[in-house]
Amino acid sequence: MAIICLVAGDRTSGKRAKGCFERKDFRYIPEANEYRCPAEERVIWRYATEGNGLTLHRYWSSNCRACAMKAQCTPAEQRRITRWEHEALLQTMQAGLERDPEKMRTRRSTVKHPYGTIKAWMGATHFLTKTLSRVSTQMSLHVLAYNLKRVMSLFGVKGLLLKMQTV
Repeated sequence: MAIICLVAGDRTSGKRAKGCFERKDFRYIPEANEYRCPAEERVIWRYATEGNGLTLHRYWSSNCRACAMKAQCTPAEQRRITRWEHEALLQTMQAGLERDPEKMRTRRSTVKHPYGTIKAWMGATHFLTKTLSRVSTQMSLHVLAYNLKRVMSLFGVKGLLLKMQTV
């Protein structure tokens, strides 16, 4: 049985509001490992860099200065595009969400509420411990408390105790 991840894409760009092209307006061509800009110019791979455990590829075109659409693209000398080495996985996930938006509604109703509740209990700031094992323990206690509180709201304390005795 395969586990299918459903995570909404990051849409934080303010370029569309400023009348500029967003990154999604640039079409990636995997066979050539390059992009096509809205003016149909080639935006070619320049170099790869590694930081924080991520390999990022950088692309830009040499024709930006003479482009008639440059004002809609970037105020800089060239429009540069950064692509994560596993970007195709994110695009596959996004395509799946666009094909079936009901899945995201289900995720919001089943996952987001408990997560938001636990964050509120924690003060929506940070964990009180350090190191992965201690943070994991703290999170496990929060999840246990959430689940107990949820079961008590459904069955009541007496109902929970009865259920626990029958197990």
